[in-house]
Amino acid sequence: MKVAVVGCGGVSALHFDAAFRSPCAQLVAAVDIKPERARYYAEKYGINAYTDYYEMLEKERPDTVHICTPHCFHTEYSVRALNEGINVLCEKPCSVNDEEIEALQNAQRNSSAKYAVCFQNRYNACIRRVIEARDSGVYGKIKAIRAFVTWNRGEDYYSDDWHGTLAMECGSLLINQAIHTIDLITYIGGKALSLDAHIANDHLKGVIETEDTACIRFELENGVNAVFYGTTGYGENAPVFIEVVFENGILRCEGEKFFKVEDGAPSEIELTPLGKGGKDYWGSGHPVLINDFYNAIENGTKFETDAFSGAQAAKAVFAAYRSSESGERVFLK
Repeated sequence: MKVAVVGCGGVSALHFDAAFRSPCAQLVAAVDIKPERARYYAEKYGINAYTDYYEMLEKERPDTVHICTPHCFHTEYSVRALNEGINVLCEKPCSVNDEEIEALQNAQRNSSAKYAVCFQNRYNACIRRVIEARDSGVYGKIKAIRAFVTWNRGEDYYSDDWHGTLAMECGSLLINQAIHTIDLITYIGGKALSLDAHIANDHLKGVIETEDTACIRFELENGVNAVFYGTTGYGENAPVFIEVVFENGILRCEGEKFFKVEDGAPSEIELTPLGKGGKDYWGSGHPVLINDFYNAIENGTKFETDAFSGAQAAKAVFAAYRSSESGERVFLK
């Protein structure tokens, strides 16, 4: 299976490495509008470098592309590949508005190829344990979920030509850093039915056009209440905190650590980590997800976070932006 990686920024290193190590993948191309970035990976892996995505598709005819570009290109590049029967693994978000989601879903419906959005934290061992508890019913039904993302992003992070811009990043905290946690809220608790959101730029006024802080209250399926708070104005990159309250028990994830809470006191339950891959506060699921996607392609099986399941978090993000702007609760379709 011939594989190309499109966009050679920070997260692409995980995609290159996983593809290089996979027995069913053959890296053929690196693409970036900055030629020095594409050349770096081309020289590292002995592959071809391109600055034009469409030229690469024509010359290399890859079987699979990894889309790691700025957000504004995700849907355009994914739809083009799907229309040509090329499999797509796209970094989050899958799209930057509801119209793009519709175009992406139509492309997946009409394509022989597979599509996936990269929500690697679904593979974290602690999240798997929460899903097992939910599905087994051992603690009864889920009543409530709370989640916190408290990370640090300063002026240096936004000094490139796309982060912090409405045109290219299309948001910041919610659509970039926090979308993984919003995905986990809906993955664990069910589809978001409605939400109220308050979004602000608290610590980077005049530096970025987008948000750095958000608070959201969700109504999920089956009567589950969820609340989320996130900021990139904290002094450190703390592990993501997710607590799930069942009828008869409380489970908590802090990064990839797993706790059961009894009488208000958390006790850690040791889990076997997935392995290494990415920064510790990202989670280590990238290599596992990528190999799982390759296996789905090889075996012709369904991949979980496709253009439908993988779009739920993006839809919630767009709804949060609308709610904050209007000051009203937004109901999701």
